[in-house]
Amino acid sequence: MSDKASSKNKTTEKKTSEGIGGGSLGQALLVPVLAVVTGLILGGIVMLATGSNPIQAYGALFAGAFGTPSTIIAGFQTYFATGDNAELVKSLYPFTESLVTATPYIFAGLSVALGFRAGLFNIGAEGQFFIGALCSAYVGYSIKDLPMIIHLPLAIGAGALGGAIWGMIPGYLKARFGAHEVVNTIMMNWIAFRLSDWLLSGPMQASNFRPVTPNVAASAELPRFFEDPLRFNLGFFLALLFAYFVYWFLFKTTLGFEVRSVGANPDASKYAGMNIIRNFVLVMSIAGGLAGLAGAAQVLGVEHWVGQGFSSGYGFDAIAVALLGKSHPVGVVLAALLFGFLRSGATNMQSIASIPVDIISIIQGLVIV
Repeated sequence: MSDKASSKNKTTEKKTSEGIGGGSLGQALLVPVLAVVTGLILGGIVMLATGSNPIQAYGALFAGAFGTPSTIIAGFQTYFATGDNAELVKSLYPFTESLVTATPYIFAGLSVALGFRAGLFNIGAEGQFFIGALCSAYVGYSIKDLPMIIHLPLAIGAGALGGAIWGMIPGYLKARFGAHEVVNTIMMNWIAFRLSDWLLSGPMQASNFRPVTPNVAASAELPRFFEDPLRFNLGFFLALLFAYFVYWFLFKTTLGFEVRSVGANPDASKYAGMNIIRNFVLVMSIAGGLAGLAGAAQVLGVEHWVGQGFSSGYGFDAIAVALLGKSHPVGVVLAALLFGFLRSGATNMQSIASIPVDIISIIQGLVIV
């Protein structure tokens, strides 16, 4: 009896740790690696079938994502010899740009992954991204003469709060009325899109004919570590910090255990006395806040303004990032880096090897499959 009970407890513990699309740390590390290798091989087959050279294409892809070692070494040599960092900055641009691209993927991927862990499909990360960006931009440009130590946290917090409110609404509807979160989050996406169109063409429009906000104040910008044209900024390390926070919340707190338990078996969790309504609302609020932070990081660290079409589908791609990362924070970070490298290197692959950028979308799809 004791052996059977022990086996049953282990099975229950495993289910609780995984949730929807979830997995262990080992799976979160192994699956992205295997998926990348498989995706690249199958992508190469697709290129061969279309008459392209996969070796040349992948060479251009990696050069666009990481830079070339010889150029980077030469840049360091020139810098140490003459003190001129222009060549070094140019050589580091591809790699730093990949990290910049990966930053919103980390935030948004964590948002979707957290929902998966609770058994919820947060399809609304794109709308939450927009709302977070708009809230951060408004606080960033409307408040003047504040020191950075106050202004920047306010702008970041506004983005997180806006996204959290946008995520809380479908979470409450799910918990209170049983309304399906997929339908509600999709509807909230469209509301966010149309709301942003109105705001950017009216109350938040800068004093010109373009549907964009004014630039945020310098005191609300995330600090950059290098001079232009490098855009690598503090947002990347904030994303890693929040990835650790999500890991700590899920696996080191009682509330996180409840979230995973609800995701694995809501009925059993309710029978055990867990508050299902509170967990649904809490998870969707935190998930929305994370997606809002993705928008905040993009506007405060990279663009410094919001315009129509501000997001390039980060919130939707985040679903694939969360699935590839097995809904584990470490796996999400790795998957986000992969998507950042692929997206950053795609332009170089298209210009150097004359490979359509759509091939990257095919590779991303193959990686998920």
